[in-house]
Amino acid sequence: MLDSTDLRLLAVLQKDAHLTAQELSEMLNLSPSQAGRRRQRLEAEGYISSYVARLDPERLGLAIQAFVQVQLGTHGSDQARAFAELIGSRSEITSAWTLTGEADYLLRVYCADLAALHALIHEVLLPHPTVTRVQSQIVMDQFKQDGPLPTAIF
Repeated sequence: MLDSTDLRLLAVLQKDAHLTAQELSEMLNLSPSQAGRRRQRLEAEGYISSYVARLDPERLGLAIQAFVQVQLGTHGSDQARAFAELIGSRSEITSAWTLTGEADYLLRVYCADLAALHALIHEVLLPHPTVTRVQSQIVMDQFKQDGPLPTAIF
């Protein structure tokens, strides 16, 4: 069970995962050892799954961000597994979701240019034997960055 201090700890770590136990203790009115133990417990219990660096795609030459909807022709476990393996093998696909509705999957992709996006769709996704339809939307502007999970609602 999470208490209000745990929730505050999770909220501040989502904004800055580099905070030291000393800095956390000052923000949470705890001793540094208590703050460190709470962080370790939240990690051990799986509330904190990882720490990552958020990179700037444009500085890395990834000028195109797109969402790609994929519809499969058949929906057996073998087909789903084969498609998941394909998705897992492609670094330009940064996240993937299964959906309800017309599309079976939603993929978030980053590519260097339109030619790379075209190649991903026409040379990788569409030739896959389970794929029957692909629809893409190119992101023109991302005015709100991926944000932290809301901890205030728990």
